Amino acid sequence: MNLPNMLTFSRILMVPIMVVLFCWPDDSMRLWSAAVFGIAAITDWFDGYLARRWNQATALGAFLDPVADKIIVSVALILLAGHFAQLWITLMVIIIIVREIVISALREWMASLGKRAEVAVSQLGKIKTTSQMIAIIVLLGAADDSWLNIAGDIALVIATGLTFWSMLVYLKAAWPELRNS
Repeated sequence: MNLPNMLTFSRILMVPIMVVLFCWPDDSMRLWSAAVFGIAAITDWFDGYLARRWNQATALGAFLDPVADKIIVSVALILLAGHFAQLWITLMVIIIIVREIVISALREWMASLGKRAEVAVSQLGKIKTTSQMIAIIVLLGAADDSWLNIAGDIALVIATGLTFWSMLVYLKAAWPELRNS
C-alpha cells in the first residue's frame, strides 16, 4: 500500500464524514461537508499525479481510483437531490450517475475486447470531472437562498451538460464495437 493508494482509499473513508456533516442539524456544518468533499477532490488529482511521478501506479490504484471517485460523487449528488428536492436537480443527478455507470461498464466491456484505449479518459472527461467537483463543493456549502446557491445551480447545469456530452463522445468512440456485437 503506497501513498497514492492510501490517498485514494482516504476518499472512500471521507464519504461517511461528508454525509454526517451535511446532515448535521446545524446548517453551518454544511461548509465542513463541502470542505471534506473539496479535500477528496484534491486527493483525486494528487494521488494520480504522485502515482505517475513516483512510478507507483498499481493495479489496486487503477481499480480503486475510479471506484472512490464514483462513490463520493454519487453520494454527494444524492445528498443534494434529497436536500433540494427539486425535479430538475434530481434529473441532473440521475443523468450524472447514469452516465458514470454506463461509461464504467462501457470501459470494462471495451477492455474485455482489448480496446480500452478507445474509451480511455479524455480531456473532456477531465473537464467534466472538474466541473462536477466545483458544482458539488459550491452546492454542499451554499446556504439555500444565497447567490452561491445560484452559482452552484449554474455550475451543476454546466457539469450535467458536459457529463452528457462526454457520454456521447465515449459511446461514439465505442459505436463500431457496439454495432457489431
